[in-house]
Amino acid sequence: MFGLGIQELVIILIIVMLIFGASRLPELGSGLGKAIRGFKDSLAGKDAIDVTPKKEKGEEKRSDDGKA
Repeated sequence: MFGLGIQELVIILIIVMLIFGASRLPELGSGLGKAIRGFKDSLAGKDAIDVTPKKEKGEEKRSDDGKA
């Protein structure tokens, strides 16, 4: 994996823990996972679902106060 051995990965992990602290590591991991998942979804071509309601024919704009 990119020429990195176990010793190098342990050193990198220790440096990351010193910089961010142990309490922020789960947040960083979660954010990284979501970013990777979003990247994979975009490459696969999955589109977000559009949940906006569609206007029906003949539906008029009405104001909230009842005056038209």
